[in-house]
Amino acid sequence: MTKFYIDQHGCAKNQTDGELIVGFLLNKGYIQTLDASEADFIFVNSCGFIESAKKESIQSIYDIKANYPEAKIILTGCLAERYASMLGKSMPELDGIFGNGDLSKIADFMDSIAEGKRQIQTFPQEGICSGNRPVLFNFKSSAFVKITEGCSNHCSFCAIPLIRGEVRSRTAESVINEIKDLILNGVYEINLIGQDLAAYGTGINDNCFGDGSTSLNTSDSPSGLKRLLEKISLLEGDFLVRLLYIHPDHFNKDIIEVIKKDNRFAKYFDIPFQSGDDEIILKMNRKGSQKSYVDMIKYIKSELPGCAIRTTFLTGFPGETDAAAENTKNFLKLIEPTWSGCFPYSREEDTPAYSMKNKVPAKIAQKRAEALEEIQSEISINQLNAYVGKEYKVLIEEIIENNSDDEFEATEGLALGRTWFQAPEVDGCVVVRYDLDDEKEKSAVKPGNVVKVKVLSNTGVDLDSRLISLEKEFSDSKIIFRVL
Repeated sequence: MTKFYIDQHGCAKNQTDGELIVGFLLNKGYIQTLDASEADFIFVNSCGFIESAKKESIQSIYDIKANYPEAKIILTGCLAERYASMLGKSMPELDGIFGNGDLSKIADFMDSIAEGKRQIQTFPQEGICSGNRPVLFNFKSSAFVKITEGCSNHCSFCAIPLIRGEVRSRTAESVINEIKDLILNGVYEINLIGQDLAAYGTGINDNCFGDGSTSLNTSDSPSGLKRLLEKISLLEGDFLVRLLYIHPDHFNKDIIEVIKKDNRFAKYFDIPFQSGDDEIILKMNRKGSQKSYVDMIKYIKSELPGCAIRTTFLTGFPGETDAAAENTKNFLKLIEPTWSGCFPYSREEDTPAYSMKNKVPAKIAQKRAEALEEIQSEISINQLNAYVGKEYKVLIEEIIENNSDDEFEATEGLALGRTWFQAPEVDGCVVVRYDLDDEKEKSAVKPGNVVKVKVLSNTGVDLDSRLISLEKEFSDSKIIFRVL
């Protein structure tokens, strides 16, 4: 039987694409292996968003070719989509290049590769590919659900529209059916993803909500995102929904009403501002300003006290002066997000910013990112202090094995998990302490289970806690989790 191994790179959107590829291949009779040395085919599911990610994916190809010379290497993902022709000519190490358009064609593509034919295929960026995902790369009980694809914001620094096309949305029925299936298979945490969730409802040619409506994001009607959340709210069960990535210029204020009514929606908002300087914001082809963004965060926090805000910043954007960098620092202090990521600007060909003048040296951009990180660290510590002494539900991800050489056997167990204000991979975690001699506690703390804990202290980025009780036990699932 033909075996394949997948080398996963990139963001959550690319992760779901990788999971779909696995599903289509398994359905065709291919076998996934966790040992690359056993694989007939090795997929590098690449990221092509910024320069460092491109280099990482390219280096992975070279490493795989050196370590597993007999395996055929297939490049998928954003790098494959964006540079298919160029890489086909410059990288003989690749036996195939498959873009991220219509992923359902991967099995037919692989049939040609199996016959010894080197293939390069990309497809139009139309619709959103969905399908069975029998393998999820998340920890147990957690999943990403992509509801939009592509982006029409055309921020001047961003290559996403070049790679994934203009924004389009899945139908509500498709999304709801997927979430239902995930819940039935023991998934507790549903993370809604897309390049811009605020645009949900755009780019649907058929009847999205089953009531004849197709124009969803107009000023006189509820946003498509609100209507989708209302449909999710009708589902039964104990689960958590988190929204990841909402463009600040299009934040759907009407979703706050839905979130207020249903505590299964995390009061968590991922809003990437990128800059706090008005001139740079405009150069980024964004419509807001420092004041409008500050006002928006104030509004969200007033409507949903105690909510969590995550954002990102690009430092060293062309034309960013010392004064502009200071404005961003001040902006960060004004909005006080729970979390933020700070990254030096990456110059991407074919984007408007690529040819902009007044480039900022990389060292200065890096120093500015570090300055923002220092400010954020203090903000995060202060905010996390507010959680100490309180009780929260925590999704257990993994058990920390005791490797101590101490002659006395450990009686305290440790596990890592996350609560509602901690998104997968990017935020801090909760350390859960429990009694190894207590069989009830020991059985409660297992990957995929949801437990109640009391937070004991703040360790800087993470929280230390003590187990109180088991809240939700992970049920047997036909889904395989965390196969990487």
